[in-house]
Amino acid sequence: MLPILRLAALIWLATGPAEAACRIALVLGLDVSASVDAEEYRLQAEGTAAALTSRRVEQSLLEGAPVAVAAFTWSGPEDQALIADWVLIDSRPALYMLAARIASFPRPDATSRRTATGSAMLYARSLLDRAPVCDRQVMDLSTDGTFNSGPAPEEVRHLPEFAATTVNALAVAGGQVPDWRDDADPATALAVYLEARVIHGPDAFVEQAENYADFARAMTRKLEREVQGVLLGALTPG
Repeated sequence: MLPILRLAALIWLATGPAEAACRIALVLGLDVSASVDAEEYRLQAEGTAAALTSRRVEQSLLEGAPVAVAAFTWSGPEDQALIADWVLIDSRPALYMLAARIASFPRPDATSRRTATGSAMLYARSLLDRAPVCDRQVMDLSTDGTFNSGPAPEEVRHLPEFAATTVNALAVAGGQVPDWRDDADPATALAVYLEARVIHGPDAFVEQAENYADFARAMTRKLEREVQGVLLGALTPG
């Protein structure tokens, strides 16, 4: 073995592999397609901020190793806007600064207001590619409609780079779900669609908001499940 390689091996054996900087790298994607009007976008952005700073979510985020969070808006295939790049939630000020940025982020102009769910997944994957080293990687898309542009999400989620990625979704009921199981209950059709075509990976799930006024409650419940689930798993022996 060459001297430099021998030295590197000795250093690795002495220190062991690098430990993860955080429990989970979480990307939040907010839908700004044509079906989401200005008021609904406001409820979505402010609801996300309220969920992040709710008592139980805040407590879960600040217990144990930190959680890293990034956020973006999405609509058409080329229409993604970064709201917040990676923030390591290791203190209350860091959490509240992130929440304030999300709540105040203006709805971006877009060349297309289509619903490119697969493209949003690919954009979230590109953010995860440069995320802090974490135990898990999770992307979370909120939407009130089915995909109608760009690559199909059911194909994207099976790409090799998604093998260890969890894709969760938040369905806002009441949106149009064309050509999707005519026998499905309209109140849950979108959640059923997202479960069948979008979510992916370990512990993936769909949370549902009854409408945009219910968004903060649903996002709070979703974040509790994501973050507390990771925390409880880390604390459970074996």
